Amino acid sequence: MNEAAMAVAAKPTARRSWGEIVFSARGAAVGYALAVLAVIIGWLLRGRLPIDAEAGVGYALGIIGGSLMLILLLYSLRKRVRWLRRLGATRYWFRGHMMLGILGPVLILYHCNFSLGSLNSRVALYCTLLVAGSGLIGRYLYAKIHQGLYGRKNSLRQLTQQLQQSSERIEHSTGLIRELRLRLVALAEEAMNPPEGLLHSFTHPIAMGIKTRWLRHRLYWIARKELTARSLVSPAIERHLERLLDVTAKFLDQHLVLVRQLAQFGFFERLFSWWHIVHVPFFLMMIVSGLLHVLAVHMY
Repeated sequence: MNEAAMAVAAKPTARRSWGEIVFSARGAAVGYALAVLAVIIGWLLRGRLPIDAEAGVGYALGIIGGSLMLILLLYSLRKRVRWLRRLGATRYWFRGHMMLGILGPVLILYHCNFSLGSLNSRVALYCTLLVAGSGLIGRYLYAKIHQGLYGRKNSLRQLTQQLQQSSERIEHSTGLIRELRLRLVALAEEAMNPPEGLLHSFTHPIAMGIKTRWLRHRLYWIARKELTARSLVSPAIERHLERLLDVTAKFLDQHLVLVRQLAQFGFFERLFSWWHIVHVPFFLMMIVSGLLHVLAVHMY
C-alpha cells in the first residue's frame, strides 16, 4: 500500500544496553516517580520522623544533600576546564547532573523534616527548590533541541534535510493514498518556511503542534476508511489490513514528528538560551544561601 511507510516499518530496532534503558525516557519517568513518592511520604510523615536537622541522621542528610548540590558545579566547570573534558563523555556527565539535581533537594527536604526553620534556613531551602524546579524546566527544553535527552544537539539543517527526505519518499510513493500524500507534502513545505516576526516565531510552533496532532487523527481516519473500502474488493488488502493500518500510523507519526521538531526548533532553542541566563543566577543564589546557612548554624 505504501512503500515509504513500509520502509519506516522495516527499519531494524537497535538493541539498547541496560544503561541506555535506565536513562531513557521510561527510566527517567521511574526515577521521577520514585522522587515524587519519597517527597509525598516525607510530607505525610513530617514532624513524626525521628530526624533532627542539627544532629545524627538529619545533620548527615543536610551535609550529603548540600554536597551533592555543590558537585553540580562540576558540570559547568567541565565546559571551561579542558582536562575535565577527558573524564568521560558529556552524556554521562549530564546524566549525573540530572540525578544529583533531583536527589540533592530530596535529601535536603528530609534534612529539614519538611518544616521551615529560621530565616536563613528558609532562604536556603527556597533557593534549593527554585533551582530544582528550574532544572526540570531546563531538562524539558534541552530534550526539545537534542536527539533525545542524552543525544547530540540537532541542527536546523539536519532537521530540514530529514523532512525533505521524508517528503521525497512520500511524493514518489504511488501506493500512498493521494490525499495523504498531498497534505503531508504541503505541511512539510509550511514547516520549512521560517516564521517572520517575533510574534509569529512564538505562535507558529504552537499552531503547528496543534495542527499536526489534529491532522494525524484526520489522516489516519482517511487511510482507515480508504483501506477498509479497498479490502472489500482485494483479498490481499483484507488479509493484511491491520498491519497496513499499523504501518500507516507509524509512518504518519514519524513524518509529523519531524514537522513539529522543525517548526519548534528555533522557538525552543531561544527559550533554552533565556532559561540558561536565568538558571545560573538561581544556582549562585542557592550556593551563597547554603553557605550562609551552614555558617550561621555553626556560629550560633
